[in-house]
Parts: sequence; structure tokens; C-alpha cells
Amino acid sequence: MLLPVIVFIGVFIVAALLIAATGVGASERLKQTLRRLEALLVTEGVTRDEQINVQKGELLSSIPLVNRILVGLEIAPQLRRLLYQANVKWTVGGLLLVSIAAWAVTAYAINLRTGQFLIAVLVGLVPGALPIAYVRWKRTKRFDKFEGGLPAALDLMVSGLRGGHGLVSVLGLVAREMGDPIGPEYRICFDEQNYGLELRTALENLCIRVPIQDNRIIMTAILIQKETGGNLAEVLEKCAVVIRERFRLKREIQTKTAQGRLTGLVLSLMPVGLATGMYILRPEIVSLLWTRPAGLKMLYTGVVMIILGSLIIRKIVRIRV
Repeated sequence: MLLPVIVFIGVFIVAALLIAATGVGASERLKQTLRRLEALLVTEGVTRDEQINVQKGELLSSIPLVNRILVGLEIAPQLRRLLYQANVKWTVGGLLLVSIAAWAVTAYAINLRTGQFLIAVLVGLVPGALPIAYVRWKRTKRFDKFEGGLPAALDLMVSGLRGGHGLVSVLGLVAREMGDPIGPEYRICFDEQNYGLELRTALENLCIRVPIQDNRIIMTAILIQKETGGNLAEVLEKCAVVIRERFRLKREIQTKTAQGRLTGLVLSLMPVGLATGMYILRPEIVSLLWTRPAGLKMLYTGVVMIILGSLIIRKIVRIRV
């Protein structure tokens, strides 16, 4: 009964993906509509709570059943924020369906070949996690680009402040002059300030959208200057120096730990690649790992040791600045 169930799940997921593919741009169109609606609500004097209630109805999937399920899950807001931070035009439902489909197809193929359900389920988790890993990779690249352009944005803000502009004006200047991802994020912060939010709330929302340490440094410096007074241009200039030094130190650490990270990657992938190559050449020998009780124990022990070794190496070479 296991094989028909897995086949049914795979066919269902493929059909759901085909349906979801027709509504890839639904979330983006909905966001544009909500932005226009927000502007109208602000001009009509609608309270902030009412706007939040409108935003809670955002579409998480173009499939109604999947959308209702995701609305009740606590993981949906985190995945939606992850997709936004990665600037990936996917829906939460589409991401989950792709992950489940990759897991189900891989698990079915391995179970069909080896007859070991537990091994098939565990190995299927690797391709199932690839879509989420891709989104996290895109998120990291976008944050690195944001961090790299932040000193230039601070220099622009310092020049505007010394030229006589206010803080809100220089936020708008950064939104106009800087490219993606700094420009759009500061545009949202600037618009929120114009919509009537307090400066603290707008800056906190910016730190939630882009949760990097440099943003928190800038927000703290601006809020402290607002409460205690002082030369904001000089404060931001010092922040730019600190951020440049942190950025230089991070790149130096990445250079020093490159060998350790490469070693961890090779040691983690070499057993898998070697086992795959041996299975292609001599499948009757490698198949002993899942056809004999002793082989299963060796296989499970090897997987656990590879995972633990990868985590230990990652802990050693990952140095926070």
C-alpha cells in the first residue's frame, strides 16, 4: 500500500504545482493593490489598526485549500518574511509545494530501488530542503549587497545633513539615489514616516525587514541622537567608519577561514559522492548497506557522524563580528 500512497501524493503535488504556476504573479499584484489601498486609507483618515486588518488577508497560495491551511500555521509568516527578504517572487504555498514534491519524488525513487522506507524518507529530505536553501542563499546575498552599499548610503546622508536637509529628507534622498536593495528598503521607511508613523517605528520596521547588525547600529545612533541631541551628521559619519571596518574584518575572516570551510564541504560530500560512484560501478556491494542489519547500523552511524562533523566544523569556522 505504500507505493500507491506515495504515487498519489506525487501526482497531487504535481497537479497542485501546475495550478499554482498560473498564479505566480498573484501575490505581487496583491501587494501593489494593497499599497494603493493604504494610500487611499491614509488620505481618508482610516486608523492604523484597520490597515493592519486589511493586510492580514494577504494571499499565501493561489490554491484556496492550501491558503486556508497556511493561514492557520505559525510558520507561514516566517516563510513569507523569508521570501520578501530574499526578493523571490514566490508564494509560501508554492515554496512548500515544491519542497514537498522534491521530497516525495526522491523518497519514492529511493524506496523503489532499495526497499528501505526509512532511508528513502531521510535521503529525500535533502532535495526537499533545496528550495528553502536556495531562498536562504538569495537572502544572504541580498543582505551582503545591502551591507556593502550601506557606507555609501551613510555618506550620502551625511552630505545631505551638512547641506541643511532634515533626517526625513535625507532618508528620501537615499531612497531616490541608491539602487536595490538599499533604495527600496529606505523608500518603505520614508513612506511609513510620511504616512504618520513615528521615526522609531519606521526604523524598527526597517531592522525587521533587513535584520543585520549594521542596521541596528544606525537605528540606535539615530534614536540616541534624537533623545540626547548632538551633531547627527558626525554620528552617522562615525557609524560609516565602524561599518566599513566591520565589513573589512568580515572579509578578512572569510579569507582566513576559507580553507576550513572548504575542508568541511569536502569531508561532508566525499562519502556521498564515493558511495554514489561505487553504487554505479558495483551496486551489489554497496547494496549490502541496506540489505543487511549490520550494514544498516553502519549506514545510520555514518550519516550521524557526517552530520555531527559538519556541524562541528561549521561551528569552528563561523566567527561572528
